[in-house]
Amino acid sequence: ITVDGVRKAFDYALIIIHGTPGEDGKLQGYLDMMGVPYSSCSMTSSVITFDKITAKRTLAGRVNLAREVFLRRGEAFDPAQIVAELGMPLFVKPNANGSSFGVTKVHAPEELPAAIEAAFAQGDEILIEECVTGREMGCGMLVAGGREYVFPITEIVSKKDFFDYEAKYTAGFSDEITPADITPEVKAELNRMTREAYRTCRCSGVVRVDFIVTPAGVPYFIELNSIPGMSRGSIVPKQAREMGMSLGELYDIIIADTCRK
Repeated sequence: ITVDGVRKAFDYALIIIHGTPGEDGKLQGYLDMMGVPYSSCSMTSSVITFDKITAKRTLAGRVNLAREVFLRRGEAFDPAQIVAELGMPLFVKPNANGSSFGVTKVHAPEELPAAIEAAFAQGDEILIEECVTGREMGCGMLVAGGREYVFPITEIVSKKDFFDYEAKYTAGFSDEITPADITPEVKAELNRMTREAYRTCRCSGVVRVDFIVTPAGVPYFIELNSIPGMSRGSIVPKQAREMGMSLGELYDIIIADTCRK
């Protein structure tokens, strides 16, 4: 950047862009080419975790996963066969997108074609997943300075049919309870699966892993946010505050660790 005729180069990038181009790895790839160290997951890790089918295939056998049908634009599909395989209700979502853009919860077979069309409006690949019923949990984690920080777990209670864009970003449409009121056994299993996802996807910096916990206490992986939302109302900053850490202190830990690159 040129300021008052003087050209300046950046020493370091603190990446807090939730979604593209931060969470899908584009910005990291650019910074890698420029030789600028940064705070978040690598390009490879972000690509793996932002692409839903790739994340699921990477984590298969390590965490519990909902069954899915993966479709590319132009492929033929039989709605009746999908319903017979996965049951009702269903979630239809773009394969590589965030913030619940293009996601539809389908309650009846006749709704499925329109939901598929809405998901394809956001990209060329989509996932149709069985609906795992239960309580939604957000699990933050950070590895820095040779130390592992596992944050208090947050229960996300949407006042909509599911935790859609409006519920995520509009005040009053969801309750986020930190720490979640769960048994020690469920907490331990969520922490274990969060660590497993973090390590398997080769994450760095702070991430948030989301799960659905069934009434029987079994967590199912939803997604891994390699650059979680970090606004004042976001989940990870609330978790950090719950464990006695300010957002500034959290950034200090991340920057001190990653600027050594």
